[in-house]
Amino acid sequence: MNVQSNNRIETIDMQPALHVLEQTIGFVFQAALRAAVQLNIADHLTQGAKTIHQLADSMNVDAKIIKKILRVLATRNIFTCQGGTHYALTPEAAFLCSDHPYSLRPAILWLTDKTFWLTSARFAQFAYGRKPFEELFGATFFEYWEKKASQPDGFDEGQASLSKIENEFILQNYTFPQNIIVADIAGGLGNLLLEVLARNPSLKGILFDKKHVLEKNILSKLNDNTRWKLQSGSFFEQCPEADIYLLKYITHDWPDDKLVEIFKTIRNAMKPTSKLLIMDAVIPEDNAPHFGKELELICLSVIHDSNERTKNEFMELFSQAGLRITQIIPTNSHISIIETVPI
Repeated sequence: MNVQSNNRIETIDMQPALHVLEQTIGFVFQAALRAAVQLNIADHLTQGAKTIHQLADSMNVDAKIIKKILRVLATRNIFTCQGGTHYALTPEAAFLCSDHPYSLRPAILWLTDKTFWLTSARFAQFAYGRKPFEELFGATFFEYWEKKASQPDGFDEGQASLSKIENEFILQNYTFPQNIIVADIAGGLGNLLLEVLARNPSLKGILFDKKHVLEKNILSKLNDNTRWKLQSGSFFEQCPEADIYLLKYITHDWPDDKLVEIFKTIRNAMKPTSKLLIMDAVIPEDNAPHFGKELELICLSVIHDSNERTKNEFMELFSQAGLRITQIIPTNSHISIIETVPI
């Protein structure tokens, strides 16, 4: 309520203020989600609903704390309270189970790791040209995780967990031609290439990345070593010849000038009939919620020059590298498939 000089009382709508306050404590949900994963709560509900005390007894933990965590998570469909007494899994919470074939446990633990928490609290410092990640951890993001390569629930496991979900959306929405060679550029352990080859028996593949990354590849799971090969190198220097190139979650790691260099290296290796598929977020230019908008800030918090891009921004960079977009394929997720060909 605001009293005006003419003694009229003006009522101010406080709902917008309440909305701001609710958004301010949004981090609590992510903290509760991390705690649920660390405590393995979902694993204790796979046989059915339990009361808080049954659940706490099976876990040997404080029932009051478990109730508070679950009460928050249930507000967004991760777990559900039944009849006010029992908690149970939801389809969303099932992905927290350690034995789920698409378990998100490693992704959740990685994305809520201190490397993201501490740096995201310092977004404002980026506006002044500072690099909070290097200041906090004494190394760049990739240098840090390379040193922590043996750490459980780290970079490799988190990326693999996240990628497994995303790869399903990608493969359900893109049809590969038969009898071609697919090169996964900076393809990491080979999770995406493995799925592409497994679902397309006539294809052969090349996994291209740094030597120390390739040493941990998982392509032997294909059970046919004649259909794939490893090639080490840098996408700033030279890429292998292939019919289709995959570049997943690479574009947001680099500033525009470096990304054009990467595109040019691939373009130089392409045949006239080759295609380059970019698999990343394409940011809408309206106010609609989009996972990619938040992903951009997450990446910025750990990689100083990180950028997600709009369709027009991608088009400009492709044109500088001698490429053009033929289609952008939505995947019912935060990732789009941008298909490009040589000009």
